[in-house]
Amino acid sequence: MSAAATHPIESPLEAEDPLTDDPLTADYRLLQRKRGHRYSLDDVATAREAARVTPAPDALCDLGCGIGSVLLMLGWKFPRARLVGVEAQTISIDLARRNVQRNGAEGRTRLLHADLRDESLTERLGERFALITGTPPYQPLGTATPSPDAQRAHARMELRGGVEEYLLAASRVLAPAGRFVVCAEGRRPERVFSGARVAGLRVSRQLSVWPREGRPGPLFHVFTLVHQGESPAHEEPEYARFVARDLDGERTDEYVAMRAFFGLPRTS
Repeated sequence: MSAAATHPIESPLEAEDPLTDDPLTADYRLLQRKRGHRYSLDDVATAREAARVTPAPDALCDLGCGIGSVLLMLGWKFPRARLVGVEAQTISIDLARRNVQRNGAEGRTRLLHADLRDESLTERLGERFALITGTPPYQPLGTATPSPDAQRAHARMELRGGVEEYLLAASRVLAPAGRFVVCAEGRRPERVFSGARVAGLRVSRQLSVWPREGRPGPLFHVFTLVHQGESPAHEEPEYARFVARDLDGERTDEYVAMRAFFGLPRTS
């Protein structure tokens, strides 16, 4: 049986599928499925890195925007920016549309129901962006059994490709001097470096994220990339480390500061 034949069947959001209404920023909230994919630390870390590397972009694009978490966090941080999201999965883009409307951002937001691997996407977008973000799935096909829930499966398994496809898609629409901020699985950061070379990009910063102190390695990394040639090729990437919780499981000061960056309290 081919890998494609094992993909869970996608379907629109069903009326009996319960949603939760959760804080995303100080005054933005997110509708997300109680039993589906839910936004998490990788979204917050990616959005925070993106907001820090690009001051007040006129427009930004989130590839594989899912239900809109990263796009809306950045929309809250940059209230004058135009927001563009690209998402292939029906159930997720349906929720993204609801979340954009719920937070009053529909007048400055464009959502495309599209596969980021499609090269015609460049023409459909029709512009280049100073800031692009992405939060790809981490698990290659064959390394785990896909969830029977289509939304969870596509968020975790590389059913439509992994970080390499995100790098190629971003390189086609990244403006000169622009920044692409993308998260990737903690054990294989070399995939980003090799994929960047193929896409004509270069890593300028790497943030390694530990969910808890004492873990043997990071859970994921958040990379900032630029076009090759926009800084010396021999220049080493800036490296930073982030730990979300201490050995006792309490939020670290840096995690509290990350939440405060989006207007969230210490506890919630």
